[in-house]
Amino acid sequence: MCCNDNKVKFKTSRFGSIEVNSDKVISFPDGIVGFSSIKRYVLIDHKDTVLKWLQAADDPDVAFIVVEPTVLLQNFNMSLDPTTKRFLQLENNDDLVTLVIIRVENERVIANFHGPLLFNASLKVGVQVVLDKI
Repeated sequence: MCCNDNKVKFKTSRFGSIEVNSDKVISFPDGIVGFSSIKRYVLIDHKDTVLKWLQAADDPDVAFIVVEPTVLLQNFNMSLDPTTKRFLQLENNDDLVTLVIIRVENERVIANFHGPLLFNASLKVGVQVVLDKI
């Protein structure tokens, strides 16, 4: 991966070489469950759909299909605890983006509602939380 003039360029196994503005890189300081060493990701639109790819900037083979949880579960609602809010440095709730990782297994779409990804859209800092119940 390389950077110049506020651009970040990296290779991926799915999309080839990608170049994005550095302000599009989302930092997950604690990583994502199972991928704790990978800290930087970018969101990539998936064609003309509500789906997106969360592509690791530091590992060309790591990418997750993500979607806003309310697309799949209209009544999805979670309360943000004060510790997470401080971690995200969230001053305005409008800056909060919530996504869930989805996967296809045996022709079924499975969404991880118990481990949503949260990030501050302004500061591009994120965290994966683990919910006891949804």
